[in-house]
Amino acid sequence: MRKLPARASTGAGHPGGGAVPAGLLACLREAARATWATSRQERGGGLRTSRRVGGYVRCRVAGGGAGRRRAAGPRTTRPPAGRPRRPDGAGITHGVKLATREETAVGDRDLVLLERVATVAAALRSEVEKRIVGQHHVVEGLLTALLANGHALLVGVPGLAKTLLISTVADALDLDFSRIQFTPDLMPTDITGTEVIEEDRTTGHRVFRFVRGPIFANVILADEINRTPPKTQAALLQAMQERAVTAAGDTYALDPPFFVLATQNPIEQEGTYPLPEAQLDRFMMELQIGYPTRDEEEEIAMRTTGEEAANVHPVVAAAELIELQQLVRRVPAPPSLVAFAVRLARATRPDDRESPSVTREYVSWGAGPRASQFLVLGAKARAAARGDAIPGYADVKAVAPAVLAHRVVLGFEAEADGRSTRDIVAELLQESEGWI
Repeated sequence: MRKLPARASTGAGHPGGGAVPAGLLACLREAARATWATSRQERGGGLRTSRRVGGYVRCRVAGGGAGRRRAAGPRTTRPPAGRPRRPDGAGITHGVKLATREETAVGDRDLVLLERVATVAAALRSEVEKRIVGQHHVVEGLLTALLANGHALLVGVPGLAKTLLISTVADALDLDFSRIQFTPDLMPTDITGTEVIEEDRTTGHRVFRFVRGPIFANVILADEINRTPPKTQAALLQAMQERAVTAAGDTYALDPPFFVLATQNPIEQEGTYPLPEAQLDRFMMELQIGYPTRDEEEEIAMRTTGEEAANVHPVVAAAELIELQQLVRRVPAPPSLVAFAVRLARATRPDDRESPSVTREYVSWGAGPRASQFLVLGAKARAAARGDAIPGYADVKAVAPAVLAHRVVLGFEAEADGRSTRDIVAELLQESEGWI
């Protein structure tokens, strides 16, 4: 097994969210070697693994020194301190559960692809910045959703470049792009497609032919998605979840990659239709776009009132993007990080016995299991975009507001006290500091 690059085990990639002491890193590597028994068999350039001998390792590092290490034998019971603890003067005690080889191994090709993910992510940011000033958290959210193969909903008042941002991202991707302008009179068949009668000129026979709608593209801009009735909004449900469209009894697969990037204006109520919870749950992230700062607004005015228009060049094609998305799914997630993500999602459910008081007081309905999946996927995508091979708690926390907020339904008590879903998620993130 090839060693991970140094940055794969430091900084935000560490499940504890901080820099990994050199002694701890050496301890973990030695323990991993001591507790793995593998056999290698070359077959088509690949590497096969046989059996796992695992357990727990407990390392204590004082002042960044070499530290002490002990590798347990075959796994039996969890040691008492199986969770990373806070600094206690002499050093940091780390209890680390060793994962399987399949969960932690990174092959030579994956290391190359990991470098490519970071390169593509940097290039996408650079291309987007040619047209978009500021909104860095929104750009990072879109990038995370793209790498995780998820959909995103952009919410903001008019004039904040929501549509321009999505079209710029589409220009930076060498993919088929389709824009659907949602209006009150839009019909489901205007999105998915419809059957038309065609007559064979030679035989005179008439047959039905399916004409594909604008949903058959790689990147879909659903502009002002809340301006169309629920019946039409529902036309996106199957496409967003199953990557397929059913029309006239036949099911048509959508070509990968497939993204729905929607915009919504939160302040207009006349002639709008709130998205149902089932529709909102299909979006991996809801990204809030705010007003630019004074300096950013001055830069916007300078750029947009000149003669030259910025040209955006594509940086990644469909086949390569699919490969990078598959790599993101292969990024190993430590069991402790997965447990943290699941606990954070479950903390939004008022009927869960471990939910905090703020949830039981203000929340009527919490996030479902899809939120746990997206928290882990989002953390993996963020880590891969940096070139890191292992995500950390900081990555889960970074994507949590965009993943959880639109999945939480508040009660009337929250409205009476002026609390928003983002406020609730922020409190949960504060409380989660004690879980690590």
